[in-house]
Amino acid sequence: MANASTQETIRPQEAAHFGALAADWWDAKGSSAMLHRLNPVRLSFIRAAIDAHWGIDESSVRPLTGKRALDAGCGAGLLCEPLARLGASVTGHDAASENIAAASEHARAMGLAIDYRHGELGELEAAAFDLVCSLEVIEHVADKQAFVAELASRLAPDGLMILSTPNRTAASRLLLVKGAERLGAIPKGTHHWDDFITPDELRELLAGQGLEMSEPTGIAWSPNKGLHLSDDLSLNYIVTAQPR
Repeated sequence: MANASTQETIRPQEAAHFGALAADWWDAKGSSAMLHRLNPVRLSFIRAAIDAHWGIDESSVRPLTGKRALDAGCGAGLLCEPLARLGASVTGHDAASENIAAASEHARAMGLAIDYRHGELGELEAAAFDLVCSLEVIEHVADKQAFVAELASRLAPDGLMILSTPNRTAASRLLLVKGAERLGAIPKGTHHWDDFITPDELRELLAGQGLEMSEPTGIAWSPNKGLHLSDDLSLNYIVTAQPR
């Protein structure tokens, strides 16, 4: 696996933006309400990917028992806690210390032992993780290539990476940036459309680290279904990647 870059990936203004939301992160009706609606959709994809990658029976309650998982850009732990309940030994990492404080407090209240860290991802111990996740994060980092290199350097040789991110399309500009922020569905300043990354661009970044990306699965929205997995990649998509 390629060596990780030492390039800084944190944008201070992004860390400050999300850190300011930390106290409200676990409120399903608060500023992070959209993430709470998105999380079950992402988790259904993650569970299916875990089962397929390791040949696990879908009825297994703790399919990640004995495995180490990293959630990079974990916020206040919305993904870390389900991964811990699936049996993983979880490390959550985030740029904002406020998020890590909120995540740690919530995990303690839930009786979950999760190792939370904050700072540059490159400062995290160079351990091998079976599962590396980073959901709705790469669009916020200062250097996408450096960030992917840091993720790849921490993935075990037979590990699984899962990434999700908004696509850079006319639809995402209209609905995710202009529409959702104007209507208050997400806090203003959350998204910067020019920083969105297309599936082809993400595939190239992953290939540069010796990782093979799956065909992307869309995360779409409709009045009847709400947020759901779809063939429609115009708003958001989720992928797996693994060493070649």
